[in-house]
Amino acid sequence: MQVNGVWYPVKQAFEVAVGVPRADFISHTARRHLSALGFPLKGEIESRGEPPSVPTAPASPPEKATPASADGEWHTEANVQASVVTALAARGYRILSVANTATKEHGIDVIASYEGTTVGVEVKGFPSKNYADPTRAHEQKRTSPSTQAGHWYSQAVLAGMRLRGKEPNWRSVIALPDFGRYRDLYSETSGSLEAAQIDVWWVDEDGEVELD
Repeated sequence: MQVNGVWYPVKQAFEVAVGVPRADFISHTARRHLSALGFPLKGEIESRGEPPSVPTAPASPPEKATPASADGEWHTEANVQASVVTALAARGYRILSVANTATKEHGIDVIASYEGTTVGVEVKGFPSKNYADPTRAHEQKRTSPSTQAGHWYSQAVLAGMRLRGKEPNWRSVIALPDFGRYRDLYSETSGSLEAAQIDVWWVDEDGEVELD
């Protein structure tokens, strides 16, 4: 990626831009989001697992790639957060803070402002069948993804409500990967969320953000 005439590795640049550790995404993800923000890119896409290196050969921008984490899942919290940050920046929002998902940093996941309005976003991924911990990767979770998704949704709603109480002048938003389970939960609670003035944004497999 080029900034002020200087080329930087895309993973390094994206890590600094959104605050997501480079171990949580691959070069395809970084290139896609940086390209969406209008940064010039060049060079070949790095293979998964290889350390970032400075691109050397000019190349055409890659075709639209599905965001993915190191284990190939697009719906991790880090990827959903990166998509939200990219979408906000592309719409002219000023990104004020981004929580570190790798360290489970407490607080609001994304805070951004636009034309005098501040937005606080609570981000959730969708549960995997297996553990993210490499030492337990061969184990299957006892709790089904659908059941765990219900817990995560409840946590997101609570966080949205707490933000409304703490910062009543802010816009409170929940960002979720677009899964049927989350859509069903939303349909059951949409009236209450609307009454509480909590919005829900949907992120699809291609990283596109639907502002509901």
